[in-house]
Amino acid sequence: MMDMPNKTGLGGTGMRGGFQHRLVMFLLFCCLLAWLAPTLAATNVLRKIEYAALPGNSVQITLEADNAIAQRPRIFTTDNPARIALDFYDMSSGLVRKTESIGVGMARSITAIEAGGRTRVVVNLVKQIGNQLKVEGNKVILTIAGTGTSARKSEPVAKAQPTSISQKPEARPQIAGSAIEGVDFRRGDAGEGRVILQLSDPSAIVDMRQQGRQILLDIMNTALPDQYARKYDVSDFATPVKLVEVASKGKNVRVAISTSGEYDHLAFQADGLLTIEFRPLTKQEKEEIERKRDVFTGERLSLNFQDIEVRAVLQLLADFTGLNLVTSDTVRGRITLRLQNVPWDQALDIILKARGLSMRKNGNVIMVAPTAEITARETLELESQKQVESLAPLQFEYIQLNYAQAREIRKLLKEKDNELLTPERGSVTVDSRTNTLLVKDTAAKLESIRRLVDKLDIPVRQVMIDSRVVIADNNFAKEVGVRLGFNRSNSYNGNELLIAGGQPGHIDGTEALDTGTFMGVGAGIETGAGGQGEQLLVNLPAAGATSAVNLLIGKVGSYLLQLELSAMQEEGRGEIVSSPRVITSDNEKAIIKQGTQIPYSTVSDNGTSVEFKDAVLKLEVTPKITPDDRVIMDLSISKDNPSTSVRGADGTVGIDTRSIETTVLVDNGETVVLGGVFERTRTDTMEKVPFFGDVPFVGFFFRSKAQLDNNTELLIFVTPKILKESLAVQ
Repeated sequence: MMDMPNKTGLGGTGMRGGFQHRLVMFLLFCCLLAWLAPTLAATNVLRKIEYAALPGNSVQITLEADNAIAQRPRIFTTDNPARIALDFYDMSSGLVRKTESIGVGMARSITAIEAGGRTRVVVNLVKQIGNQLKVEGNKVILTIAGTGTSARKSEPVAKAQPTSISQKPEARPQIAGSAIEGVDFRRGDAGEGRVILQLSDPSAIVDMRQQGRQILLDIMNTALPDQYARKYDVSDFATPVKLVEVASKGKNVRVAISTSGEYDHLAFQADGLLTIEFRPLTKQEKEEIERKRDVFTGERLSLNFQDIEVRAVLQLLADFTGLNLVTSDTVRGRITLRLQNVPWDQALDIILKARGLSMRKNGNVIMVAPTAEITARETLELESQKQVESLAPLQFEYIQLNYAQAREIRKLLKEKDNELLTPERGSVTVDSRTNTLLVKDTAAKLESIRRLVDKLDIPVRQVMIDSRVVIADNNFAKEVGVRLGFNRSNSYNGNELLIAGGQPGHIDGTEALDTGTFMGVGAGIETGAGGQGEQLLVNLPAAGATSAVNLLIGKVGSYLLQLELSAMQEEGRGEIVSSPRVITSDNEKAIIKQGTQIPYSTVSDNGTSVEFKDAVLKLEVTPKITPDDRVIMDLSISKDNPSTSVRGADGTVGIDTRSIETTVLVDNGETVVLGGVFERTRTDTMEKVPFFGDVPFVGFFFRSKAQLDNNTELLIFVTPKILKESLAVQ
């Protein structure tokens, strides 16, 4: 019983402690809900930002969320700095990069910031210009007008999907094996140039940007087959596009499009067909761009004054810019102006032109005076300077040259248009023995001449020209011939009868039968008797026969049949390689020749004299090294040989000439084939006895055949090599 109060007291304390604990937990839970409320309330997420160039230098920016955008974003603009801001309520940002550079049209960059359950997207502009906002489902499309155009309704992104930059690559997964399936170029009716790329993956990420006179496209995670990795020269199409170069760059494909002239470009994609179109600007568009070109870069300000002193406005500009201002006493008058958000240098230019004033800037000091006053002052200064130069003392100086020719530098100095020497006072002479200039002029002129000589007196780069003249011969000749002879002697009614051929000659090996008396039995046929020296019926032997077969059938004292078959076959292969080499300086002609001088006689009033004609191998070249280390060569190469087939009536020898003259551009160390001549001579000749030569089988003994097939090929190779200065000295 005594313990009960203590138990009751402890139990009451425990109940109060549990209540306090639950209260603290409840308050913490409420704070957590309040902290997470903006995040929980933001049921939509901004996932992707795309931009596309449109005609007229406009740009279209597309913002894409996960779900449909229920509330139109709030839009507001600022002039200084020029910006467009979009506020998305109940939306969070799922972008990986918060800021992305655009650099298309009037848009510079875009930034997305999330805070307090809303996301603000800020577009930084070159200057404030018209825009149009449109909401389509889960997309917000912002169109920013270009220079000289107004905002207008643009096509949906589904029809034009150029140059998208995905802020979150996970939102556009790449298909394995993405590759380029085709490269094409086409010309439009109005002179447009269209570069067309066929992509195997329509969702491939394409990054397009302008770099100087090139448009660069990087197609991410895409393979390039070897047949498309090359340069496409499309300058003959007469479009703004001159060269398209497709190459692999790591895991990506880089497409570099070189352009010229003024143009407007647009990229769009339909399924896997990516097209980049370049449209040349019209004359009116060029004039509009030139007229509205912003040449002022000063900080912007606003001025609104009525009937204010010009000197006071100038003082305000000096205070704004922090520059020192000196104003002439003759600057007077008042001016009324209202300028809003203009560069300060443009405002100054407007004020000066309105009051007939001009300025001259020296460092951070600006001097303002009437235009006539400044012109008169500068004219007086020029005249004073000329008088000082005319009265300045003359000095002598010896300038020795190391590489340049003194006479060439003298010729340059004495040209009147250069005004390098003081008129009627300065002079220059040359000492050719020491290659030295002797110059007499004022100290100022001598200093300028020394600077000029330092720039010109430098070692000239040298080029070694390695050429090869290859003449390849392939000859084939085949000939088959026959000789047939028949002799017969007989008695008829007591008369001796001799039958023999009418062709001169006889077949070798028959002389042994020519013994004994004429028509003597057992003595054969006597040589030279009764026309015996003309005993061949058919005389068509092979010229230069390499083999022959003789057949002799006869009866002593009666008849003799002779047959000879001859044949010849000749094959020949030859190659003549001439390799002249010569080293010469940049833009200097070099000649090398080697060969023979052929004498020939000429007749004149003074008698007969002997002159010579060159039959030589000759290389004449003038190289020009370009700034990118390539070589332009004016070439003349000739290869002359004494002719073995052409001779004059007086025994003079003809000359076989092979030559080429051309101008080529070659990379350093690369070989170019200048040209080639392929000559083929083919003949089929048949000689036969009429009628008998056409008789089947038997006709073979009454005809001969000859075949000739000669091939000659000429090739000329040239390789220029730019010599390093250290190697040239060695």
